[in-house]
Amino acid sequence: MPIARLDSRALIRVSGPDAKPFLHNLLTQDVETLTDGQVRFGALLSAPGRLLFDLFIWGEGEAVILDVAADRRDALMQRLALYKLRARVEIAADDRPVLACWPDLAEGFATDPRLAALGGRRLGGEVAADADEADHHRHRLSVGVPDPAADGGQDAHYPIEADFDLLNGIDFAKGCFIGQETTSRMKRRGTVKNRMAALSFDGPPPPAGSEVLLNGDRRAGEVLTGVEGVAMALLRLDRLDGPLTVDGRPVTARLPDWMPS
Repeated sequence: MPIARLDSRALIRVSGPDAKPFLHNLLTQDVETLTDGQVRFGALLSAPGRLLFDLFIWGEGEAVILDVAADRRDALMQRLALYKLRARVEIAADDRPVLACWPDLAEGFATDPRLAALGGRRLGGEVAADADEADHHRHRLSVGVPDPAADGGQDAHYPIEADFDLLNGIDFAKGCFIGQETTSRMKRRGTVKNRMAALSFDGPPPPAGSEVLLNGDRRAGEVLTGVEGVAMALLRLDRLDGPLTVDGRPVTARLPDWMPS
């Protein structure tokens, strides 16, 4: 079973008496009921409801560990410090590595909270890696799960466009969080025009930003990132009924079974 160290991810430790209620009021996920060793998926949004940071949220005793994009860790720590006010919390970097296994669960790993087919995740420990992050990236794309940090969806898209509502990334029953009004309104309306989904094709991936066209002339989406044979794209769900091309090459939209038709 492949195990890879995810060097694109880094950790933040939020501790103190108010750690869980502090984060609970900010994030899209329920943090107050998080138990020791449990991991959940969520995000910190902007006030208008766009994705700022995708997060894996780990319970560790009375503290909470946030698994975030490594190149965004400092920015998230600064933003959390702005929200801190009088909350009794301490925010510090945690230098343990993040590891992933797939497609099944290795000993000592927690099931990926987005989708069991992704495998598992683990924080630190003496674990020998026998694969690299590119292998994990390829597996994720093959399963059809977007990763905003890797696919270019942060600061640009709404969480529902990145399938957070389908991948256990939003608790709509938890009460207030930043960006809740826009997110809840999109959910209540029940109609989402754009979603991230995989494209399959022959050969190398198209460049990021390439247009997906329906019938050769109608814009149906945009390529985000990819590897040989598969890419993640932001697609118009109402423009997938017909031949799709990217730079003149035929492509096929691969809507997973966990995504509503």
